[in-house]
Amino acid sequence: MFKLISTGKSLPYSMPLDPSVEFMPGMVAQLVSIGNQVMATVSDGTAPFGIIDDMRTKSFTAISWNEVVIVPSTGIFNGAEFVSTVDITAPLDNPNILASSFSSTVRVVLNQRNGIITFLAGTPLNFDLTGSGVPNAIKTVVNYTYNIPNMPGDDSTMGSGKVTLWYERFIFQTAQFETNCSYAVNSNIYCSEKGLLTSRKPSKYHPSIAMVTAPPSPIGTSMLEVLWF
Repeated sequence: MFKLISTGKSLPYSMPLDPSVEFMPGMVAQLVSIGNQVMATVSDGTAPFGIIDDMRTKSFTAISWNEVVIVPSTGIFNGAEFVSTVDITAPLDNPNILASSFSSTVRVVLNQRNGIITFLAGTPLNFDLTGSGVPNAIKTVVNYTYNIPNMPGDDSTMGSGKVTLWYERFIFQTAQFETNCSYAVNSNIYCSEKGLLTSRKPSKYHPSIAMVTAPPSPIGTSMLEVLWF
């Protein structure tokens, strides 16, 4: 998803498109020379040019942000803390998870296909379900990107062979960002090696391209709002 918040008087730019790439609205583009023609492609973060306002994808993705998972557990005291005695599984809200996007505040094993996480035996109990004062459950908060089932992709560039790019100073919201990073207001934003917004600086050669104006929220929108420089 991609949503313009404020564009001022700027207008988007239409560029010939690298025919080999897939993308969704809100990803970052850069310019490349293919043959004798300058074309737009998905950015690797080193020379970002603008934000894509078109789609060419085989499947759509969405984000689950700060999803809370709590599982009850019996535990034993190991001399320092209570820990679980057996493996415990729990379903996430969505299957078909992109493994590289997954993060959890407690160490778990992820089955990305069916969206099942496993807390291994020995995981510290960190939550009190009953108010007894003794932890009797495990709580984790997870973030991830997943493929939306039963929704085939689309290509808005078909026919024209061109892609629309926003490249001047503007504010926008996007779901195309790395979910295994944290985002704070006014923090710098970079472009990942795969054209996603990220608070992680991939290398010293990756410039800052934007600033966080509103982080994703489990209560409001799961999209990231940024000011593009």
